[in-house]
Amino acid sequence: MNENLAVLDFLARWGHILFGVCWIGLLYYFNFVQTEYFKEADADARSDAISKLVPRALWWFRWSAMFTFLTGLVMLGFRGANVSLDITLGAVMGTLMFLNVWLIIWPNQKIVIASNAQVKGGGEALPAAAGAAPKATLASRTNTLFSIPMLFFMASSVHLSSAKGIGHGMIGDSGMIALGVALAIIVALELNAIFGKQGPMTTVRGVVISGLVLTAVLWVVVAML
Repeated sequence: MNENLAVLDFLARWGHILFGVCWIGLLYYFNFVQTEYFKEADADARSDAISKLVPRALWWFRWSAMFTFLTGLVMLGFRGANVSLDITLGAVMGTLMFLNVWLIIWPNQKIVIASNAQVKGGGEALPAAAGAAPKATLASRTNTLFSIPMLFFMASSVHLSSAKGIGHGMIGDSGMIALGVALAIIVALELNAIFGKQGPMTTVRGVVISGLVLTAVLWVVVAML
């Protein structure tokens, strides 16, 4: 890679980290702070937050997700086919998280915000609002779940290496088997985000423990196969 491309690659990495911090920080705010506050807040306080705070936070949330995804694509473009197993797993989970933001969380949150505005104006709640909030919450919880192993594998690409494909180097035959098993687990969890139930992810403790367990399971899969 020549000097100019190396600078562009660095700028893409810097932007990826910068936008990623904003995105994941807001993801954790929604799941660890705002959702728990809404469980305890009275109706007026919750309604005021939905009309004034939530739209602002969601604006930064969805656009930081967008630019994290785009800078990640630039970085992958510089690497071409020379992508390790950990980067592949991290990129897959990051892409699913990005899609969850734009295709599930944001569309359903728009319904919740619109319904809240209609009620504040003296009208009736939108019929779709009752189902929209749980859908957005489950997708957001799933993103929190994915974020833990996603960050692990992104970091391992630089700071952890092994002959099995974690860290540096191309994906070998055993790595392809591990990739297939890991992707099957990830896809099953994503399908649950779309069609399933929250299960242990109804609480902050549950989603954190689930994320750590998922990280350990995926690491074992990658290390053992």
